[in-house]
Amino acid sequence: MPALANKTYFNYGGQGPLPAPSLEAITASWRRIQELGPFTGDIWPWLERELGSLRGTLAALCGVPPQRLALTENVTSGCVLPLWGLPWQAGDQLLISDAEHPGVVAACRELARREGLTIAALKVKDLRHGPEATETAVLQSLEAALTPRTRLVVLSHLLWNSGQLMPIEAVAQRLGEHPRHPWLLVDAAQSVGSLALAEAGAGGAAALADIYAFTGHKWCCGPEGLGGVALSERMLTDSQPTMGGWRSLASETDGASAWHGDARRFEVATSCAPLLAGLRTSLELLEAVAPAPQRLALIQQRSHSLWRGLRGLPGIRPLLEEPPPAGLVSFVVDGMEPGDLVRRLGQQGIWLRTLDDPDCLRACTHITTSEQDLERLLEVLAELTAPCRDS
Repeated sequence: MPALANKTYFNYGGQGPLPAPSLEAITASWRRIQELGPFTGDIWPWLERELGSLRGTLAALCGVPPQRLALTENVTSGCVLPLWGLPWQAGDQLLISDAEHPGVVAACRELARREGLTIAALKVKDLRHGPEATETAVLQSLEAALTPRTRLVVLSHLLWNSGQLMPIEAVAQRLGEHPRHPWLLVDAAQSVGSLALAEAGAGGAAALADIYAFTGHKWCCGPEGLGGVALSERMLTDSQPTMGGWRSLASETDGASAWHGDARRFEVATSCAPLLAGLRTSLELLEAVAPAPQRLALIQQRSHSLWRGLRGLPGIRPLLEEPPPAGLVSFVVDGMEPGDLVRRLGQQGIWLRTLDDPDCLRACTHITTSEQDLERLLEVLAELTAPCRDS
């Protein structure tokens, strides 16, 4: 990874560095397109193989059949394209967790404005304990917030701000008992590429959500501009495209054609084909290291080490009171402005980020994070915060 050659990197939750073989695969794909001719009879079979290959890989990653996987540009488009095509009724309630990314929240707010919907908050942001306590608290919060008008619940699989893991399977089960069986939209930006999604088979979080949207440029370490969304069977029945294009059609040369009967109805038009090779290569490289459960164990090994190290520094408090369930480690530094601290860390070649709600810093560990990286971050944090302790 060229990006790791001259820096200590902890921003995988924002964007993962692209491996050199993935960059080379993108370049080779561009070259192949020109060799075949960008609009010739030879290009279409090749392009279909590229699309089908990555679609199958991502579907297997999520534990769903390929016909339920649409290729998208990013998390937001994966959420919005099916969301806006649902049959809403004025007065329907959108129940959105208070820890969602602003991009998804903004889309839901605009949907509510146009369709005459109401919005309520599902309180999960302040949950700090382990899996069992978290599941109990989330279900209690859900029970308190559900109403007869609830039509959609929006909840991330792994919260982007605190790093807490949400019990998606338990939430899906409870929604199935609700008289209206609300749709479940899951922002999977931080879970795909870090968690072991397909281990539970048909009962996994990605398979149980109605909309499970993700990107390839974070924990999968692929190129920006390519992601996917796993959709439930009822979503394929209930939702119609609101931004359909030729790729959405069962017969792309016929403007009167019906939509695809599968998830391809939410693929719109021409996209950047070489990115397919880049993301596929990154996923192959990750799998070559270890299967997903073992990779998660490696990620946790690093994040737990960092969490313990932060707890050992005076004036620094990790948000979670137990070791993180994945690679996101958010923490607060007493007496220092987070933005200034991030800037000073960057001056020493150490890169993490600030968050506004809660006001904290976030460092992410991946399988490429080394013990030396962790030691350096902790050492420099100790140096930079020493004046605050001394005063």
